[in-house]
Amino acid sequence: MASKKTLATKAPTARRLSGAEREKNIAQEAVRFFADVGFGGDTRELAQRLGVTQSLLYRYFPSKEALINRVYEEVYIGRWNPFWESVIRDRSIPLQERLTRLYIAYAKEALNRDWVRIFMFSGLRGEDINRKYLDVLRERILKPIAIEVRHEFGLPGIEEIPLKSSEIELVWGNNARVFYFGQRQWIFEVPIEDDLDELIRMTIEHFIAGARVVLPSILGITPKQKRPTRFPVKAKN
Repeated sequence: MASKKTLATKAPTARRLSGAEREKNIAQEAVRFFADVGFGGDTRELAQRLGVTQSLLYRYFPSKEALINRVYEEVYIGRWNPFWESVIRDRSIPLQERLTRLYIAYAKEALNRDWVRIFMFSGLRGEDINRKYLDVLRERILKPIAIEVRHEFGLPGIEEIPLKSSEIELVWGNNARVFYFGQRQWIFEVPIEDDLDELIRMTIEHFIAGARVVLPSILGITPKQKRPTRFPVKAKN
């Protein structure tokens, strides 16, 4: 019969993970793994990190492509915030403030290490992650912003003049600028010395000022054709 001392010092048995927990654990470690080494990383090394066999890994993800697809779901779709879409369309708020709120919130998700490094590695390897995510971004963020910019400046709606690719490019500059802050930190290892929220506010202020001048010419609109511009109502002191 085991002594009380033996029973007291006996190591507890590790809880066996359920299938769903094991799959989630593999997916989360895969995110960290590919963010570290890129998509050229071997699944055998990933299995070693997890402390499992490669055959067990393939039981949950039958191919490396399936694992990469799950990484996309975990990092980009799983972290998508519905607020980004809703704030764009809230016309009770001046557009400049809407976009500032959007990109400050966006930066909290998009400028982390996993998001930035996986996105860069995906582009270099020609994986589908970039294409799939940018398609979503274009439809759910960039196009709606372009529509709201027209509305803010009193320009014709898309039912009169369809959206132009140059309008989307104009808006895309905001995402490129904000994403660059993440590149500096997680790719180039160059710290951002100023307050990020203030940098985003400045970025959006520059965008609004520039779009006010450039957008009418993109649409071929003369000053006489413009509708009244919507200016933010300033609160009284």
